[in-house]
Amino acid sequence: DFIIKAMATALQKVPDANVSWSEAGMLMHRDSDIGVAVAIDGGLITPVIRKAQTKGLAQISMEMKDYAARARARKLMPEEYQGGSTAISNLGMFGIRNFSAVINPPQATILAVGAGEKRAVVAGGAIEVRTVMSVTLSTDHRAVDGALGARLLGAFKACIEEPALMLA
Repeated sequence: DFIIKAMATALQKVPDANVSWSEAGMLMHRDSDIGVAVAIDGGLITPVIRKAQTKGLAQISMEMKDYAARARARKLMPEEYQGGSTAISNLGMFGIRNFSAVINPPQATILAVGAGEKRAVVAGGAIEVRTVMSVTLSTDHRAVDGALGARLLGAFKACIEEPALMLA
């Protein structure tokens, strides 16, 4: 839920990355509509949290729990899993450290989220143990090139490390 909110905020801070690609060209999105991959028998489905940038963590959490339960029961309506400006795939919950996720066209980006792990890090000149997670952003370079993707990841990282940025 925190990751959904961070990605939604990052897309608002880097609006050039909030796009999708079609043969007719690039489509810019005003809202951060975040798809989240949910495993179901026989594959995946990606319900979409609409206007995630306007929602608090409690609302995102409630919607995601509802979508995940209905996805597994195969009771989602098409408008609940179609569209979206980006997607998130979280294999971290299965202990996977890092991976590359495959983009779901016409979306131009997908964020792969790995497991949070305790690691030794240097902070303020001292070694501390902190929880660190790895994320990987896959992009369709017709719409989001490496430099733009790096800006989006930088905004995402800032939101994760300084949650107050998501309140602005």
